Amino acid sequence: MKRQKILNDPVYGFVTVPYGIIYDLIEHPYFQRLRRIKQVSLTHYVYPGALHTRFHHALGAYHLMQEAIAVLRGKGTHITDEEAEAAGIAILLHDIGHGPFSHTLEHTLIQIHHEELSVLFMEQLNEHFEGQLSVAIRIFKDEYPKRFLHQLVSSQLDMDRMDYLNRDSYFTGVSEGVIGYDRIIKMLAVHAGELVVEEKGLYSIEKFLIARRLMYWQVYLHKTVVSAEKMLVNTLRRAKDLVAAGTEVWASTALRFFLQHQQLSREAFHTRRDELLDRFAELDDTDIALALKEWQHHPDEILAFLSASLVQRRLFRLEFQNEPFAEGRIEDLRDRLQAAAWPAQAADYLLFQGVETNAAYSSLQEEISILLKSGVVAPMSQLADHGIQPRVYTKYYLGYPKQLGQKTS
Repeated sequence: MKRQKILNDPVYGFVTVPYGIIYDLIEHPYFQRLRRIKQVSLTHYVYPGALHTRFHHALGAYHLMQEAIAVLRGKGTHITDEEAEAAGIAILLHDIGHGPFSHTLEHTLIQIHHEELSVLFMEQLNEHFEGQLSVAIRIFKDEYPKRFLHQLVSSQLDMDRMDYLNRDSYFTGVSEGVIGYDRIIKMLAVHAGELVVEEKGLYSIEKFLIARRLMYWQVYLHKTVVSAEKMLVNTLRRAKDLVAAGTEVWASTALRFFLQHQQLSREAFHTRRDELLDRFAELDDTDIALALKEWQHHPDEILAFLSASLVQRRLFRLEFQNEPFAEGRIEDLRDRLQAAAWPAQAADYLLFQGVETNAAYSSLQEEISILLKSGVVAPMSQLADHGIQPRVYTKYYLGYPKQLGQKTS
């Protein structure tokens, strides 16, 4: 019998990890780096307990994948040991491409999506482990014949979403995000090669979708969280602009590389894969946190103000509304900055506006399929007795310092 390592997870209890390729991947420096990347970025500024990491999340999603594979096998779905292991690898490494503070800096330091980086990391690891990740990569990229395995990794009802809702709810204390993940997994089945949910699990799916919508507005898109994250983005933008102009800006070795090399596109990561992945793997939350502590004393008053505001939690006011903000309102804020004797370019960093959208469920993506008792499979949006309608919720935001005209001393 294959030996296993047992980990104690605060959400699920004991999680088993088999020795072999799964354990070796967890022990690899690329994966251990996820310990130093917060799962929900700066959400701890609002919910102090939200300090869990991408490492926690990846292990939790792996555990749920194990549970799902066991359920599907119990219902007669043929899944080989190699396929089960590959699906576990795919979900374990699905977030390995995340950078510091997860999504927040995704297009600030580099210009490539984290999922594409995850594939590049997997391909490099596959070479290191002599092809043992080949099937996992095909599953992750939706190139494997058994599509339901990919759907367990990436879909509107995947193990990724199921874990992060449960885990983020636990660590933030927001009970609205609690889902019946165990019942949902037990209701999974495979029909004609596709992942489906048995009809009796319909209301658990509805609860899952409601929880996701509430968690987005109450946690992920909470206005104070959005304010802090946009401030961090603008702080890094200012630092990059100063470096580009020849101004000395302190940074760790890992961060300095990305501040100095500002045109690292997806093409660069593909053509210089090994070099840039190794550089990227050295970068995590600690590099950014230490830089902020140093930058609050920088002679550039914009960089210093933004950094001190983040370090000391003097967060900008952020307003949400259903319509775009009037240009006159924005011009008034610009005038107030100018009246406070800020440099002309200050508004580019101290004012920010944009739009956030959230859809609990989308009929434009591959839908959640419900296996009715009659044997017919129907997309969830066509079922008359469920209360989740495909709809995109949109909010416009405007952020600015709470006390325009007062600078940090």
